[in-house]
Amino acid sequence: MVRGELPDYPWDLMAPYRETAAAHPDGLVDLSIGSPVDATPAVVREALAGATDAHAYPTTVGTDALRSEIVRWFAGRRGVTGLTEANVLPTIGSKELVALLPFLLGLGEGDVVVHPRAAYPSYEMGAVLVGATAMAADDPAEWPAETKLIWLNSPGNPDGRVLGLDELRAARARAHELGAVIVSDECYAELGWEGEWAKTPVPSLLDPRVIGDDRRNTLAIYSLSKQSNMAGYRAAFVAGCRGVVSRITTVRKHAGLMVPYPLQQAMVAALRDERHVAEQKARYRARRDQLKPALEAAGFRIDHSEAGLYLWATEGRDAWESIERLAGLGILGGPGHFYGVHYPQHVRLSLTASDERITAASARLRG
Repeated sequence: MVRGELPDYPWDLMAPYRETAAAHPDGLVDLSIGSPVDATPAVVREALAGATDAHAYPTTVGTDALRSEIVRWFAGRRGVTGLTEANVLPTIGSKELVALLPFLLGLGEGDVVVHPRAAYPSYEMGAVLVGATAMAADDPAEWPAETKLIWLNSPGNPDGRVLGLDELRAARARAHELGAVIVSDECYAELGWEGEWAKTPVPSLLDPRVIGDDRRNTLAIYSLSKQSNMAGYRAAFVAGCRGVVSRITTVRKHAGLMVPYPLQQAMVAALRDERHVAEQKARYRARRDQLKPALEAAGFRIDHSEAGLYLWATEGRDAWESIERLAGLGILGGPGHFYGVHYPQHVRLSLTASDERITAASARLRG
C-alpha cells in the first residue's frame, strides 16, 4: 500500500522546453535523460538469443553461474573480496531495488531514510511509498537517531561526485552507531574521468579498506545499464551483508520478483567480457571531451562531475532560465530542481547522445 501522497511526475514540466528544442532547424539534442543510445554488445545479445528456451520458472536468487560471476566481478573490478554466492542477488534493474528497499526492509512511519543532497528522486520516493521520512543530508553528523536506511551514491547522479575512502568510512561508522542499513549505489563506478579517478578505480563501500571484513548492514548495488548498454534488459544486482540479502530475497520470493533466465545468461556474458566496457567508456570520454569545454565556453561552470554519466553545470541563475536558454539552442537538459531543493541553479546534461548529436550541441554552445 502506498502510504504517502505521490507528487506529480516532474518530467511532465519539460514538455514546452522539449517543443522549443525540437523546433531547432538542425533538430533536437536530448541530453536530459541518461538512457544509453549505443548498441548492446554482440556478446550480450548472442547470450540472450541462446537462452530463449526458458520453459521453467527462474529462481529468485539467480543461477549459480550468475551469482558466481557477480562474486568474481566484485573481486576483479571493484576490489571487493570475501563475498560468496550468499552475499549477492540479481535484481530487475537497480531502480526497482532503490524504490522498493524501504519496503523490503520493513520500514514505515517514524523511520528516516537518508539520501544525498543532490539525488536521484527514487531514493526519496522509496521512503514516500512506505510512509517513512526522507532526509537529504551529506554530513553523517546530521543523520538523526531515527535513521534506518542510508543511501550513498558514488559516483553521484546528477553531480558526478565521488566519495573517497575516508568519506565512505565516516558514513559507514555513523550508520553503525545508528544501527542503520547503509547502501551505496555504484552504478557509474566504471566511469571515472578527472583527478585521481582518471586512473584509480572509484572505491566501493564494500572495499576491505572501508569495512575490513565486517559487512554487517552494508550493501552495494550495481547496474549493467551504463557499462554495457543494457538499460532495456533491466539487469542489476546487490551485494553485501548476508543477513540483509537474505531478508530481501525472502520478501522477493513471496512477491514473485525474479530476473528472467535469458536475461541472467546475458548478464553472465556482460560480466565476463571486459573489452566492451572499455570501448563504451572511450565513447563517453570522447563525448565528454567535446561537451565540457563547449559548456564552459558558453558561460557554464562545471561542478564535481569528476566521474559518472553527466555534467553538473551552472551559469549562476535559476535552472529554468538555463533550461530555456539551452532549449533555444535545440538542447534539452534536466533542471537541478528535479534533484532536490539544494541546487536550483544547476542543470544536468547527459553524455548519452550519439557522437553526431554531441558534436552538434557543442557547436551550438560555442555559437
